Amino acid sequence: MKKILALALALCMIFALAACGQSAAPAAEPAAAPAAEPAAEAAADIQVAMITDYGDITDQSFNQTTYEACKAYCESNGLAFTYFKPASDSDEDRVSMIEKAIDEGYNVIVMPGYAFAPAIAATAPEYEDVYFIALDVSEFDLTSAGLETLPANLYSAVYQEELCGYMAGYAAVKLGYTKLGFLGGMAVPAVVRYGYGFVQGADAAAAELGADVSLNYAYGNQFYGDADITAAMDTWYGAGTEVVFACGGGIYSSAAEAAAKVGGKVIGVDVDQSFNIDGQYGEGMTVTSAMKGLGATVNTMLAAVQAGEFANYGGKVENLGLVSEDPELNYVQLPSATTQFGEGFSAEDYVKLVGDMFNGVITVNNDISISAADNATVIAVNDQGNLK
Repeated sequence: MKKILALALALCMIFALAACGQSAAPAAEPAAAPAAEPAAEAAADIQVAMITDYGDITDQSFNQTTYEACKAYCESNGLAFTYFKPASDSDEDRVSMIEKAIDEGYNVIVMPGYAFAPAIAATAPEYEDVYFIALDVSEFDLTSAGLETLPANLYSAVYQEELCGYMAGYAAVKLGYTKLGFLGGMAVPAVVRYGYGFVQGADAAAAELGADVSLNYAYGNQFYGDADITAAMDTWYGAGTEVVFACGGGIYSSAAEAAAKVGGKVIGVDVDQSFNIDGQYGEGMTVTSAMKGLGATVNTMLAAVQAGEFANYGGKVENLGLVSEDPELNYVQLPSATTQFGEGFSAEDYVKLVGDMFNGVITVNNDISISAADNATVIAVNDQGNLK
C-alpha cells in the first residue's frame, strides 16, 4: 500500500505571483477542490524532491535552473532536498519517480516541463497531503491528461514566453543583425510562443529601422543537439546567418558548435546561458538570453509551503509575465548583466522597451494557431518546419 504522508502545512502568502500587470489573463481554470487549512509544521517536516524531465541537472537550462533553485532554497532554509531522474522519457517512469520520492518521505514535489501532466494527473489526486509544484504545465496539458478538476495540492506556473522572445528579436535587429535564425526544440506551445515572439520583435525593429531582415525558422524535433542538427546549423551559418535563437534545452549545443566554426552568435533561452555557451564555445558568442523566472517561482512557492500559505496558490495555473516597468522584477526578461548592449540597443533602450510592453504601447500576439510567417509584416521568414 502506498504511503500517505501526514504533512499538514498552514499557509501565509509571501507575495502574489498572480499580479502579472498588463500580462495576458490566464485561461479559465477548472474549479479547485476545496481544501482544509492545515497547520504549519517545522522545517524538519518539509522534504522537497525535484523530478527531472528529458534532460538532467547539468543541462544548463530548465532542469538545472530548477534544481539549483530548489537546492539553494532548501540549504538556506534547513529543508531536506534531493532529486530523482526517471529511467526514461515516459509517463510510467515519471510516475514511478514521483511515487518513489513520496515513499521515501518527500512531501513537496517540484516538476519542470509540460510532459509531467499525465504523471501529475495520476498522482496528485491520490496523494492529497503532498504538495505538487509544476513549472510550464498548462491547464490544457492537465485537462488533456484527464485531470478535470485541479486538486488543491497542485500549483503550476506557465510563462508568457512570447514577451521575452519579442525582447530578444527586437534587440538582435536593433544591434545590427539582419540574418537571423530560430532553432526550436519541439513545437510545443512554450517553444512556439518563444519563436513567434522572436519573429514579432525582429519584425518591429526592422520596420523601425527600415532594415532588410531575413529569418530561418525551424524545429529540431528534440530537446538536445546532435550531429544532424549541427549539420543543419552549419548550413545556416555558412549561408550567412549571423545569430540563432536556440530555444529548446540542450539543443543550443548544435547552434553553438556551428557558430564557433565561423564566429557566429547565439541567443540563449529560459535562463542566462551566456556563462555556459561562452565558456564552452567562445567568449562573447551569446548576444542575450530570453529568460523566464523559474528560480523566482521556485523560491516563492517553497516559501509559501514553509510559511503555511500554499492554500493561496493551490488549485491554480498562473500565467506569469510582466509585473513592473522595471525589467529586473519581471518573470520574463533579458539578462541585464550579460546582454551585449550597444549603440543600437542600450540598457536604457531595454528599460524603455519593457516599459512600453508593460504599459500596453507594445502588444505581442500569443496566438500559436497561425504560422511563423504570419507574425511578420516586413521581414522574410523561411519556415523550414522540422529538421528531423
